Amino acid sequence: MSQPPARPSPARGKPLPEHLKAYRGVWVVVEAERGHAHTVSWELLGEGRKLADELGVDLAAVVMGPPEPWLDDVCTEAGAHGADLVYRIADPVLADYRTQPFTQGLTALVEAHKPEILLLGATTLGRDLAGSVATTLATGLTADCTELAIDMETRSMASTRPTFGGSLLCTIHTLNFRPQMATVRPRVMAMPKRRDDAAPKIVDHPLDLAEDDIVTKVLDYVLDRDDDKPRLAYADIVVAGGLGLGSPENFRLVVELAEVLGAEYGGSRPLVQKGWIPADRQIGQTGKTIRPKLYIAAGISGAVQHRVGTEGADMILAINTDPKAPIFEFATYGIIGDALQILPALTNAFRTRLTALKGAA
Repeated sequence: MSQPPARPSPARGKPLPEHLKAYRGVWVVVEAERGHAHTVSWELLGEGRKLADELGVDLAAVVMGPPEPWLDDVCTEAGAHGADLVYRIADPVLADYRTQPFTQGLTALVEAHKPEILLLGATTLGRDLAGSVATTLATGLTADCTELAIDMETRSMASTRPTFGGSLLCTIHTLNFRPQMATVRPRVMAMPKRRDDAAPKIVDHPLDLAEDDIVTKVLDYVLDRDDDKPRLAYADIVVAGGLGLGSPENFRLVVELAEVLGAEYGGSRPLVQKGWIPADRQIGQTGKTIRPKLYIAAGISGAVQHRVGTEGADMILAINTDPKAPIFEFATYGIIGDALQILPALTNAFRTRLTALKGAA
């Protein structure tokens, strides 16, 4: 994606304030629950590794949870994905996520070790924790970033995110407060290569909080996979439609192809605005960012907001009647034609092929 020309920092030429010099290091909060770590944590460690190397500092992971064996496994995984050291807070009250104990544990850790950058995933958990911690520490937080970089003159993190409904990108610097905080949505950053020989240093930190001191209680736990919400960000195959389909009735062609392929389906932002599809099926910079093995885009022009959310796909097949549509600039393969004719043909072809493969097996 083409980026706007770099602009000088507001504090260019000014030395780093003395009260900020004590802050060193890049941290990533690893989101782990009930024995499983969210993949966005490993994606952030990959990005954090780049930032830490540029700053010449260590990359640390923060792992919080109950004192169970799986927490040690998460610490090991953090090292395998790039962390030099792991700050571990193990306490029974951290068995399930609650804002109060996780905020208290993380803010105390930050105040003790003073990182200059703190990254979290823009998940339901991460957004809640990031906002609470930033408020408690009275520092800056940039949400839903699509790009992170370092201005070495000020040692400030340049956090780029969409604004004005996704029509523009803005870059935000937190110049006078530390740590600099940002959240990044899943699948925005690339997954780093795993290092099996890594052995991160483990630093344990206590959580001085009793269960009786916590206001909220966990009454039940419902796994995400048990609901019927779309899983666009994690699908291996995604089929999407745009205004080129002509009418909401024609969107069924997208759904039918997705069903045959065992894929997720979604659409561009205009379809959400027109009420053709729900907001949780919007694909793009202001919707879901995807990195599937195959992405089929039918009747989508491929404006910059959509490109940012999809160009991480391994293979993109674009279908559009306009040979000059922007999506052909980054698609792996392109079909110039009417999606209303091509989608049914693809559905029939895939159905026949998959049926034959099942019969042969």
